[in-house]
Amino acid sequence: MTEGLPMHVPASGLPARVRIHEVGPRDGLQNEKSVVPTDVKAEFVRRLAAAGLSTVEATSFVHPKWVPQLADAEALFPQLQGVPARLPVLVPNERGLDRALALGARDVAVFASATESFAKANLNRTVDEALAVFEPVVTRAIEHGLRVRGYLSMCFGDPWEGAVPVEQVVRVTKALAEMGCDELSLGDTIGVATPGHVTELLRRLNDAGVPTRRLAVHFHDTYGQALSNTLAALQHGVTTVDASAGGLGGCPYAKSATGNLATEDLVWMLDGLGIETGVDLTALTATSVWMAEQLGRPSPSRTVRALSHKE
Repeated sequence: MTEGLPMHVPASGLPARVRIHEVGPRDGLQNEKSVVPTDVKAEFVRRLAAAGLSTVEATSFVHPKWVPQLADAEALFPQLQGVPARLPVLVPNERGLDRALALGARDVAVFASATESFAKANLNRTVDEALAVFEPVVTRAIEHGLRVRGYLSMCFGDPWEGAVPVEQVVRVTKALAEMGCDELSLGDTIGVATPGHVTELLRRLNDAGVPTRRLAVHFHDTYGQALSNTLAALQHGVTTVDASAGGLGGCPYAKSATGNLATEDLVWMLDGLGIETGVDLTALTATSVWMAEQLGRPSPSRTVRALSHKE
């Protein structure tokens, strides 16, 4: 990295610290066609934690038929003992929760949809049917002392339905909040959000009684808007941002969804704004270069390419 860059030039009205919720090992890898070896996944998680990421989403306890890439969850999770980070796992139902509990998981997440079309494609249920499935999962997880995150997809647009009414997103987010999810991640699954839309949704959620402190944002960079949308969320007071090392990921059920916001691109911006993350950008970049080598292709992250001098 060039000495002294990025320059630290703080802007007013932004949080002093942001927690990055790293999703590379789960959301980033889930759509890879070639199965990534379990040992490589474990090493990926260890390197991400060593780079200073305090939350690294490890895997998903879904049925192997639906996400073959993550069929090795039972083999992977025990290899992560001692990793100095929170290691959330996705649980789609009570069976998934049982599997996670058996391995000692302390953080779990459920995955809902703001739209009927995506709920049908991804969960094979209506929105309300999916919420009904999640309720006992969340209740039992809380009873076991686990932290529970609620993901909400298609918050800003849907490939089948187009524009998604804000009140529709508010209704489902509020349902997850009332269920007991202590953190709610708002997903721009196909990357169509713009900053004004982000601000309006956050404001409307606050008006509905969902405080900003419980909200996280999850942007995809399909139209190059992920960083600008993140900045809008930060200006509103959001302090948890999802990102994927090297910009890995998409969505197997929404073909127009391209890669997640790259963690390195996010850290570069936050470093420049003087916002603390605890992440060593040099170590993180090296990790993404290593992972790109395992996958046999260059990282799509602009920051990774710039810092590794590979175009």
